[in-house]
This record gives sequence, structure tokens and C-alpha cells, in this order.
Amino acid sequence: MQSVDHAGAPKLLEAEPAASRNGSDPFDLPHRRIEAIDIVKEFHSEIGTRRVLNGVSFSVGKGERMAILGRNGAGKSTLIQILSGLQRPTSGRIERGLRMSWPLALSGGFIGELTGYDNIRFITRIYDAQFEETYAYVKDFTELGSYLHVPVRLYSSGMRMRLAFALSLAIDFECYLIDEVILVGDQRFQQKCHFELFENRRHCSMILATHSLEVMKSFCSSALILKGGRGKVFTDLDLATSIYATL
Repeated sequence: MQSVDHAGAPKLLEAEPAASRNGSDPFDLPHRRIEAIDIVKEFHSEIGTRRVLNGVSFSVGKGERMAILGRNGAGKSTLIQILSGLQRPTSGRIERGLRMSWPLALSGGFIGELTGYDNIRFITRIYDAQFEETYAYVKDFTELGSYLHVPVRLYSSGMRMRLAFALSLAIDFECYLIDEVILVGDQRFQQKCHFELFENRRHCSMILATHSLEVMKSFCSSALILKGGRGKVFTDLDLATSIYATL
């Protein structure tokens, strides 16, 4: 089951297994996965109905990383938003067997009148995370200093991205959703983002929408290629590269 909090950030709510009532980890189950099952997404407009996704299915297990490839308009971002719960599929379903993030660096969920500090407190309460540890991490990572006590509506777009990126990494997720590799700030800060995401969290699963074949080959174990609404998963990344080049 999945819901969205009033700030717009997706919140995953899992049915409570019997084991959790005995004090054990409700997520400590073998072979847990993220599964997309026959996902269809249609958009309706004055010029008719467009089916962006047409029966797309795949599975990503613990520690696995899958790239989503496709030309502009192929449905990559739409699929990421469906996985996160920001959009609902027209039909089909998502099985969330791993603790899954919102799309990395999503800043639309912040409450502009609240300070960065208060937004962090709000998010940690939603996700039942330790505020002091989360705040310390975000403060150190963002390097925003006293700006964390300024209303977010006064932030530049870069400052909002820093806050969103850091919060995404501060919560203990098992699977990260990434709509393109968003590395914000100057080159030094970009390297910091890259290290935190791809090195310190190399044990985490990732579903990454990208145009970069280099990113796919460097960090992913499989690729989902989208074309004409259909999708096919490849574990042979050289073959995926060849097919992508013909799109």
C-alpha cells in the first residue's frame, strides 16, 4: 500500500507481516524485490489518448541496479514517478518489497514557508528517522550552514537541490530511484555527490533513468529499454548499447 504526504513526498506503507508484531524486522524476508507488473499508463488530452507505457514488467532485487534507457518521450520519467507513487498507473501494479526512495533530489515536497531545519524535522517524522542524526548529516553534506534556518522559499534552485539530495541520502533506503544523475553545485561538490551515491551506497539497489551509456555500463547490471510504450530488460549491456543506438 502506498500514500503521499501533504508535502508531496511519497511515503511507502507496507502491510505489517506477523513477524513484525513479535519484534523482528518486517523487511527481513528472503528474495525481497521491487516488481513492476504489466504497467500501462495513458494520458488523455483534447487530441486523444496517448499510451506512454504499454504492459511494462521488470524486477529489481536487493543490491541490483537497473538502467532505464529510451529516447525523449519514451516514458522514463513517467515510469520513475509511477514507481515512487507520484503517479498512478492506468493499470498494472507495483510490488514494493524494498524500502524505496522518492526520486533522488526531488525538491517539490518542501514546504516553502518552513526553514530547511523544519523541513528536515517534518520528513524525519514521516519516515520515522532519527532527527538529530539526519540533521547532522544534511548540515554536513549540504554545506548550507545558517541557511538551514532560512525559509526554503528563499533558497536558490541549487540550494534546494542540495537539501533534497542530502535528505534523499540521509534516510535509510534500500532502493534509490534516480531520474538522470543529478549532481549539483561546483565540481568538488559534484564529486562528493557521486561518491556518496555510487560508492558509499554500492550495496543499495538503484533504478536509474538515463541517456548515458557510460553511466549504465559503469554502475548498472541490467537495462530496461523503452520504445513505443513497450519495454524489454537486457542483462547483456553490450547488446543493450547496440540496440539503444538504433532507436
